[in-house]
Amino acid sequence: EENGHQNKRLKSDADEEDAEDQNKKLPKRKIVLLMAYSGKGYHGMQRNVGSSQFKTIEDDLVSALVQSGCIPENHGEDMKKMSFQRCARTDKGVSAAGQIVSLKVRLIDDILEKINSHLPSHIRILGLKRVTGGFNSKNKCDARTYSYMLPTFAFAHKDHDVQEELYRLDRETLERVNNLLACYKGTHNFHNFTSQKGPRDPSAKRYIMEMYCGEPFVRENMEFAVIKVKGQSFMMHQIRKMIGLVIAIVKGYAAESIMERSWGEEKVDVPKAPGLGLVLEKVHFEKYNRRFGNDGLHEPLEWTEEEEKIAVFKEQYIYPTIINTEREEKSMANWLNTLPIHDFNSSAVEMQTNNKNSKKSSDLEGSDGCGDDSD
Repeated sequence: EENGHQNKRLKSDADEEDAEDQNKKLPKRKIVLLMAYSGKGYHGMQRNVGSSQFKTIEDDLVSALVQSGCIPENHGEDMKKMSFQRCARTDKGVSAAGQIVSLKVRLIDDILEKINSHLPSHIRILGLKRVTGGFNSKNKCDARTYSYMLPTFAFAHKDHDVQEELYRLDRETLERVNNLLACYKGTHNFHNFTSQKGPRDPSAKRYIMEMYCGEPFVRENMEFAVIKVKGQSFMMHQIRKMIGLVIAIVKGYAAESIMERSWGEEKVDVPKAPGLGLVLEKVHFEKYNRRFGNDGLHEPLEWTEEEEKIAVFKEQYIYPTIINTEREEKSMANWLNTLPIHDFNSSAVEMQTNNKNSKKSSDLEGSDGCGDDSD
C-alpha cells in the first residue's frame, strides 16, 4: 500500500515536471490582462521591491503568474524581464474594475483559470488579449475613467444638523454639484491638486473630458451617489482633491471663486477626500484600436464581452467593501470633521504670516491649514 502511495506521488511529481518542461518550450507572447480588484488593505497597485511589509496588488499578481507557470521565477524578481507595465498606478486602498497590465508570458492552456486559482478572490483576471510586441499599456492609453462612490450626506450644508442615515440629496443640490464638477472640464493647471508639483511645472496641466455625479441610490439604509471622471491622465491624489474641493464649496466652507484661484499660480489649500470610494473603472485605447484593432492580427482593446463579469465583481467585492467600511469606520464622516481646519480664503503668503503670528501668540495651538494630509 505504501509503495502504491509512493508511486502515485512520484507520478504526480513527474507530471508536474513534464508540464513545467512543456511550459518552458512555449514561446513568450505580449498580452494584456484585464484586472479587477478590491484595494482595501493594499498599499496601491505598484510593487515596491524590497519593501515586503507594504503589500501591493502586484505582489499577489506576480506570485500567481509564477505559480501558474506563465513566467519563470526570475521574471517575478525583475519585472523588466517580462516587459511588465501597469496602465494606472492606483493609490493605497483604491479599487479597480478595469485595470490593464501588459506583459510577456508563456501562453499556457487555461491560462486565466490557472492564474486566478493562485489569486485571492478579491483579485480577478477577467480577460486576456494578444497585443503588438511593442505595446506598453501606460504609454498607449489615451484616457482613464474613474468613479468615486460617496454617501450623499457629504453634500449636506454645514449649518444643517444632519442625521447621516436619513439624509437624502435634493435636486437643487445635485444640480449644484454637477455645475461645479463641470467646471473641471477642459485643460487646467492642477498643481494645487497634488504634492511635489510647482505652478510652472508643465506636467501639472491636465485635460479632463467629463465629470458628473449620477442619480443617488440607497444601500443598507444609507444614500450613496457615484461621481464619474474621464481624463487623459491623473496625478497622485488629484481626483480626491477635485472632489474634496467641490464638497467644501457645497457644504459652505469655501466660496465658488476658489476653483478659479486653485488653477492659478498661488498655493491654495485643497482638501483631499478619503481614498475609500475611488475605483479605476476603465482605460481607453482609441488610437491603438484605430491602428491595430482591425488589422486581422490583433483584437481591439474593448471588453464588451467581459462587462457582465466586471459588473458582478463590483457588486460582490467593490461596492460592499466601500459601503461596509463607510458604515464601520466612518471615513467620510470623520474626514468632513476636518474641513473647518482648512483655510480656504488665504493665499500661501497670508497663511505663512498667520502661522507665524499664531505661533508667537501661543505655542499650544495653531494649525498649518492642512488638516488631512497626514498620509
